[in-house]
Amino acid sequence: MNLAALQTFLTVVETGNLNKAAERLNVNPSTVTARLDALDEALGQKLMVRSRKGAQLTKAGFAFQRHAELMVSTWDRGRKAVGLPRGFSGMFSLACQMDLWEGAGEKWMAEVQAAHRELALEVWPGEMAEINRWLGSGLVDAAITLAPAVADGVMSRELMRDRLVQVATVKRRVQAWDELYVYVDLGPAFRRQHSMAWPGDETAHMTFGSSTWALAYLLRQQGSAYLPWRLVESHVKAGRLHPVEGAAEFARSVYLNWREASVVQHPWLPEI
Repeated sequence: MNLAALQTFLTVVETGNLNKAAERLNVNPSTVTARLDALDEALGQKLMVRSRKGAQLTKAGFAFQRHAELMVSTWDRGRKAVGLPRGFSGMFSLACQMDLWEGAGEKWMAEVQAAHRELALEVWPGEMAEINRWLGSGLVDAAITLAPAVADGVMSRELMRDRLVQVATVKRRVQAWDELYVYVDLGPAFRRQHSMAWPGDETAHMTFGSSTWALAYLLRQQGSAYLPWRLVESHVKAGRLHPVEGAAEFARSVYLNWREASVVQHPWLPEI
């Protein structure tokens, strides 16, 4: 089966549009159509319903997607294994939810690097849904996430507890409401804890879905926010931010997930 056709199929799935896929692959839209037609003919099934508005997977296409990911991943791993730089005997791939890299993912990966100098390492940022697909298809060996991964052949354990603290740009005690409060959506567990500790109906003047973006905003402006301690500790020590005295603290679990199949090559994976 043509590798280019598989890669084209997965790119259309990701973009949801044949023209966007053509732009990303740097080919003509007619080439994308021809490759998809070739896949349909080879499999004897229509993988996508295509229209001017976009492309949607059929039942057959949905079933085929994870196999296409696995085939492309197998090829990519083989290519990397053959092309590994001198001195490396293997490749290890980690996926990490973006807000978990600084102070969590990077720390864990540093331990892997220190203990296994023979491995070439790669890290990919992603959201939970795509990380589940990557683990299930073998695109990555492990992942650091805010919830246990849901994929066949994948195991999970709690890696750490992420301490969430309210910090402000000025020294102050806890108060009923800060007009400059920045709300950071730190996940379902945090939302539940936050609503119980702060039952008022006031609306924050700014909301972020990213801790790192919220931190950058807070350092440029004034106000307060709940942020992971691993992100703000250096700023607190430098006097740029201050823990709000008397404010409730929260915590959330961070998980390490790994493919059971990857343990054959990396037996240290469940323990590190």
